[in-house]
Amino acid sequence: MKIKESDIPKSAFCTRYGHYEFLVMPFGLTNALATFMDLMNSVFKTYLDKFIIVFIDDILIYSRSWEEHIEHLRMVLRTLAKHRLYAKFSKYEFWLDSVQFLGHIISKDGLFVDPVKIKAVSKWSTPTNVSEI
Repeated sequence: MKIKESDIPKSAFCTRYGHYEFLVMPFGLTNALATFMDLMNSVFKTYLDKFIIVFIDDILIYSRSWEEHIEHLRMVLRTLAKHRLYAKFSKYEFWLDSVQFLGHIISKDGLFVDPVKIKAVSKWSTPTNVSEI
């Protein structure tokens, strides 16, 4: 995402090799993820909660069948290209039967809490006195 011309000087920083200014927003700066999420929500507005969820830097595409998923994936990639946005395919995973998302496992069988997230709680020993409660 390009930084507004008038804001470029605000991104300036010095190194021992010289003075630099960002021309595009580097992810890692405050509000960069919020800006990315806002952009993705506006780009995918017509598809949100129909077959796509955007959360921070994740784009989750879900479908009822492989054929439907192929079409959804095609629509998402075309929409990105239309807005001159490009996916870095090395950071994406395709054709998964289940995904871990926000502490849950999502699959064709439904939505379940990720067992790793509840392991510590399930192994708690029964309290034996008032202070342990």
